[in-house]
Amino acid sequence: MGYLRNILLGLGGLALGLFITVAFPGQAPAERKLAVDPDKLVEVEIATVAIASNGNPVVLLREPHDNMVVPIFIGPEQAVAISRALRATEMPRPMTHDLMINVIAGLEAELTRVYVDDLQDNAFFGMLEIAMTGHDEPLRIDSRPSDALALAVRTGATIHIAPKVMKAAVAIEYQGLEDEVVTAVGITVNLVTEDLQTALKLPDQDGVLVSKVTGPALEAGLKPGALIIRVNDDTPATPMEFLELVRTTEEGEDVAITYWQDGEEHRIQVPTDVPAPRQFRDRGDPGIEL
Repeated sequence: MGYLRNILLGLGGLALGLFITVAFPGQAPAERKLAVDPDKLVEVEIATVAIASNGNPVVLLREPHDNMVVPIFIGPEQAVAISRALRATEMPRPMTHDLMINVIAGLEAELTRVYVDDLQDNAFFGMLEIAMTGHDEPLRIDSRPSDALALAVRTGATIHIAPKVMKAAVAIEYQGLEDEVVTAVGITVNLVTEDLQTALKLPDQDGVLVSKVTGPALEAGLKPGALIIRVNDDTPATPMEFLELVRTTEEGEDVAITYWQDGEEHRIQVPTDVPAPRQFRDRGDPGIEL
């Protein structure tokens, strides 16, 4: 334990705290309780990383039922970690959040949910929920929301936020990044460059490029490398426009996605609900790195 403890100390408090809590739950620090009944939390989907008006990074969470995008402040390192995961970027060696996932898996545990459950003095509070072999009840571990979300985007853990957090966060002003990558309804899209258009033999049409797909869109036949040319009746020129067009889908209606793939134009209907993230890990297409 002493040797491993020293290694984890060198990797930072997140690594050490998670290891001690999961491996030796009796030695964990005083437990913070969820601030809200789990049944009152709202499931959301990570859409993208953006920049707030004060210059700090935010992660944008898509809430499908009220067509909301909820910005949550995160740290620069977590912003990079989330962006890498959205881009399906493989690192040559495990980064800190990859290490945490490996530690949890090595202890025969699984990250199943993450929460952003409270806001106090302008600080967001988060929590991890971990299912562990031999434990009837899941372990809940206090966490910064930024770390929790960086882990969730890699593992397929579902993401749940409190109504209080949603109400406060929507007042945060933000703008997209120049090289933004956006996910909505399980479809991750990028800008189409001339080089990509040539390399992938895409038609000379406006649209956004699919780099990763999961859930109902995957089941309907959409694949990475497809060019989305219409969302409902409009053409998205940028990934953020794709997100906005998904958001404006009429309540109770599926979003219509028209795309070019394998030399043909296709049209599918996709529910606007948050797709089951675990489908990407277990059954989804691994995506393409752009």
